[in-house]
Amino acid sequence: MAEGNWTRVSEFILMSFSSLPTEIQSLLFLTFLFIYLVTLLGNSLIILVTWADPMLHSPMYFFLRNLSFLEIGFNLVIVPKMLGTLIAQDTTISFLGCATQMYFFFFFGVSECFLLATMAYDRYVAICSPLHYPVIMNPRTRAKLAAVSWFPGIPMATVQTMWLFSFPFCGINKVNHFFCDSPPVLRLVCADTALTEMAIFAMGVAILLAPVSLILVSYWNIISTVIQMQAGEGRLKAFSTCGSHLIVVVLFYGSGIFTYMRPNSKTIKERDKMISVFYTVVTPMLNPIIYSLRNKDVKGALRKLAGRKSFSQRW
Repeated sequence: MAEGNWTRVSEFILMSFSSLPTEIQSLLFLTFLFIYLVTLLGNSLIILVTWADPMLHSPMYFFLRNLSFLEIGFNLVIVPKMLGTLIAQDTTISFLGCATQMYFFFFFGVSECFLLATMAYDRYVAICSPLHYPVIMNPRTRAKLAAVSWFPGIPMATVQTMWLFSFPFCGINKVNHFFCDSPPVLRLVCADTALTEMAIFAMGVAILLAPVSLILVSYWNIISTVIQMQAGEGRLKAFSTCGSHLIVVVLFYGSGIFTYMRPNSKTIKERDKMISVFYTVVTPMLNPIIYSLRNKDVKGALRKLAGRKSFSQRW
């Protein structure tokens, strides 16, 4: 529908990595496809193992199972469409499809931010109050904490998406990214978006920095408690149980804060796309690897599951 010299946008074109040579795009497709398959397999195994093995029914593995669910959803929202733009050059996405992708991207991303903070609190209780840990983190409490972690994603994703897509989009419809993220889509709005940019920044502070603050407080108390431990073996075990979570926190929040907390973050460059690849594609693959390689219980459960499957196949 034409209005003056503008034409209403009914679909968007994802520029993805179109500026790169075709050979590089083919290589990226194979790389991202491999990462995608490893991510689905790794996180599915974490869910299966922590669900099937009674020894892994503790709160820590309950939250790890929730994290794997989030990572699978996060990947399903972003990667299939990105692979399509690389191999089939299927770069178009409908107006509704773009809004839907953005909604679920924010939903899973916000939920993961709060879940990582919840996991830090779980480690804080386990190390600083070990005798009260089973009572404090009982099944009812951890279910409530998981619900509290998932819930903020719903209103924040709804407000962000509905607000942004309530603006008029006209003329240029090329999104300079491999998915519908708010900064590149906001560039296509033909209206004053100053207030929206301020609101997005404020939400970014709440989504990223508030959980980070909770994580820092939790780990400050954890480190203070560990330093006071007399047994070296106890210190090693405490740092080992927290090490995997801390690595995931640094990878996820570090790339997220760099992307959304910088001035003029509305301008997307090729470097920014690669950083986005890191927290949308690479980090979900690393999570099960980090947790399984650094965790004897998970490795033992995987061996038992593999042995049980091998035994059933023989008979």
